[in-house]
Amino acid sequence: MMLKLWQKKLKLSYSKDVVDIVQFGSSIFENSEPKDIDIAVIFQKISLKEQLEERQNIKNQLQKQIELPVHIESFDLYSLFDKGNFARGGILFYGKSIISGKNFSENFGLVPKIVISYVLKDLEKKDKVRFNYLLNGKKGSYGLLRKYGGGIIYPGAVETLPENEKIFLDKMKKITDKIKIERIFTSK
Repeated sequence: MMLKLWQKKLKLSYSKDVVDIVQFGSSIFENSEPKDIDIAVIFQKISLKEQLEERQNIKNQLQKQIELPVHIESFDLYSLFDKGNFARGGILFYGKSIISGKNFSENFGLVPKIVISYVLKDLEKKDKVRFNYLLNGKKGSYGLLRKYGGGIIYPGAVETLPENEKIFLDKMKKITDKIKIERIFTSK
């Protein structure tokens, strides 16, 4: 039950000090069953008291529009990138802006991609064929690449969006366990 808040036209009011409101965590993945919605509110440099008030205001607005509990964090740009912030990687790589609908990292000219490398060498021919059908489809049905967006980079490697990571891995691992995943940024 992926909740694509970044694709909804949520009616939110917030101050000019808000740089972005970002959905991240398990709720962004295809075929996920999240127990809550993780949200990060990114601010300009303002006082902690103002951040907490604004954050609570945004949380209340979201909670009225979403059935699952909303878990919300707030950061200014400096604290977001602090090495002690364990959420920074998830926010930067997987985060989706509820305001713009784009990847949060695009604010910095970076586009996140998942590269999945796989080895089929030791598989039986029927499993290699199954794997090809999984990626490309069969008899008019869509494969993972067309259904969820992605492409073959070179034989043995595909590229897709971060929110598709779980679905690709779950389905590919049913055929082969020789899979390696790389999370990369490309420039915009």
